[in-house]
Amino acid sequence: MPRRVPRPLSKIVRKLLHLAARPMKSDRGRGGVAVHAYRGYGSHSEVYVMGRVFRQLRIGLPAPEGTLYRDIVDVFRRAMRWGAKHVDVTLSLNGNRKTVTSDRDGYFDIHMTLDHPLPAEHSWHNGVLDIVMRDERTVCGEAEIYVPPPAVDLVVISDIDDTVMHTGVANKLKMLYRLFFRNASQRTAFPGVSAFYRALFAGADGQRQRPMLYVSRGPWSIYEMLEEFFQINGIPVGPILFLREWGLTLQRPLPHKAEDHKANLIEQMLSLYDNLPFVLIGDSGQHDPEIYAKIVRDYPGRITAIYIRNVNHDASRDAAITELAERVQDDGCTLVLASDSAMMAEHAHAHGLISLIGLEAVREDSQRIAD
Repeated sequence: MPRRVPRPLSKIVRKLLHLAARPMKSDRGRGGVAVHAYRGYGSHSEVYVMGRVFRQLRIGLPAPEGTLYRDIVDVFRRAMRWGAKHVDVTLSLNGNRKTVTSDRDGYFDIHMTLDHPLPAEHSWHNGVLDIVMRDERTVCGEAEIYVPPPAVDLVVISDIDDTVMHTGVANKLKMLYRLFFRNASQRTAFPGVSAFYRALFAGADGQRQRPMLYVSRGPWSIYEMLEEFFQINGIPVGPILFLREWGLTLQRPLPHKAEDHKANLIEQMLSLYDNLPFVLIGDSGQHDPEIYAKIVRDYPGRITAIYIRNVNHDASRDAAITELAERVQDDGCTLVLASDSAMMAEHAHAHGLISLIGLEAVREDSQRIAD
């Protein structure tokens, strides 16, 4: 007699399948061309939306939506889909329209100037993506776009891997294990991160709703997993801007280069929100301190604070970052090399960036046992 899978494990596996199958639901099994957008961002004068156009297999046999069989089929279809190159994609948003063409891997990047203003009372706006096929059939998709409210006073840009969560963004299996097979006290986020980012989002008076922009070295293929990660850990959502798409594929056997891409993204956002100061958050393991210090030098007066999570505890690296901290201080910025989230929060509260309630929440959250 076959051994029965324990109920909790079966639920976990079922959730994993449904999460992996999620991107395939929009085509209702018809296959063909599909367009997927990642969360966009912008201001009341311009918006940015990134996404990808795919060619997908059609479901040949009946597979009712919501069933385990349908999710298995959709996961297979996801593994077999491929980017559709040189396809025209049109974004429509509140009377504004812009058409771009997908690149050789199916990716598109829309920068649209707004001739018609967006409703000021909303922060999230829904755009429509259209692809007109040769047979004149239209394929549609949706794009969520974040525009800060008028009361916003600060922009937060944070790295993800080794800053918000433990190393593992680039390792999908490790990330899945941590998301679903660990209990709440052992999950991926560093202690105190969730409370700290909520405090930054709210501001000192709790009403700011600041833009929270997240940058990762990982590939677009883990986008849904990161969305689940933010939801599980109660971290404020925002656009997630990946540095590159990588991984061995038939279309592209080598990864995109990531040199200077993070700096370029930050510079783009500094230009977009040109009347707002910024807080930059990263870690000591890669080149975040050096990249951020150069941004401070190139954009004097724009960076209020830099928070660097100390993840390697190497004396020579600590000394190098301390030297950078002295350099940015001369440019009117503060760089904090922090051992934990509470240390970042204490500085942020002392400088009026978060509330006392927010600080206390970070301290409490930081007491839980880290992974």
